[in-house]
Amino acid sequence: MSDKAVPVIGRSRVGAAFMAALLVAVAGCSTAPIETDAAKAAKLTASLRTGPSTATLPTNDIVPVVTDPAASAKADRIVAIDRNGTLGAIVFSLGLGSHVVGRDKSTTFPAARAVPVVTDAGHAINTERVLDTAPTIVLTGTDSNPAGAVDALRRAGLDVVQFSSERSVASTPGLIRSVAAALGVPDAGERLVARTQAQIAEAQRTIPDLPSKPKIAFLYIRGEYLLLLAGPGSGADDLIDHLGGVDAGTASGLTAAFTTVSAENLMAADPDVILVMTQGAESVGGMDKVLALPAIAQTNAGRSKRIVEMDETQILMFGPDTGLVMGALAKAIYA
Repeated sequence: MSDKAVPVIGRSRVGAAFMAALLVAVAGCSTAPIETDAAKAAKLTASLRTGPSTATLPTNDIVPVVTDPAASAKADRIVAIDRNGTLGAIVFSLGLGSHVVGRDKSTTFPAARAVPVVTDAGHAINTERVLDTAPTIVLTGTDSNPAGAVDALRRAGLDVVQFSSERSVASTPGLIRSVAAALGVPDAGERLVARTQAQIAEAQRTIPDLPSKPKIAFLYIRGEYLLLLAGPGSGADDLIDHLGGVDAGTASGLTAAFTTVSAENLMAADPDVILVMTQGAESVGGMDKVLALPAIAQTNAGRSKRIVEMDETQILMFGPDTGLVMGALAKAIYA
């Protein structure tokens, strides 16, 4: 063999070794097929229920975590009023329902129906009705109206405790603790927090881990011509995030909590799923009429009839039943 052949053999061996190493490297990096956008969309569609559905809780009534716990004297006669009905739900869940003498129009579960309503249209506090109940404590939110109502109650000598009006999954435990502390039942508060957090965790375990998140819109409907799409800060955006979705309103560029939308706006947002309040659906004649609305019919959700309704006193309450609400919605959204 001549000397000139030696380099050729060496290059062959090096080339063979390089190709073998390359094949091993490629094989190691290619154990799973690349998932295309079409495949992701197909998997998402298969994971979403088709057709309208109603999300319902296991029970429409409040289940107290304890029965009539020993509370402070100021908790003897309680008025609980806020826009979402959250404070009333917390008080009843703490086992102090028998001490509630006044409620808001959003507190409608069966155990509270015999309690006098002390708010007017628009969730406005009626100071005369509150005073007529002779409360030892009034619980209300920081967004209470009309302006001056809380000051008027305080001037009348009432003990008024205001709580943050922020409503979200994350704020729920803190709100429960604050209400329990105000009423002198911190132990019951901790038990209620533990139950609520366990139910939230259980609901989150039912949400599938998808390659792409569904776009979910929360639509506030009051009649055929009033359609408001929820956006950042609405509370619905937080709920949708915890349901494994992307808030369609926020993703479409909305900057307000609720914005009046046209058919074109909603078609541009093009949600995969639309959430509505049952009472809103009823204001246009029911779910079939909702699906027929031009603003909805031409969306992905409308074409697949993926509309989920839930009672307005439950869906955005963010109270002790937050986990149950999440679980009911997840069951209605995902297949």
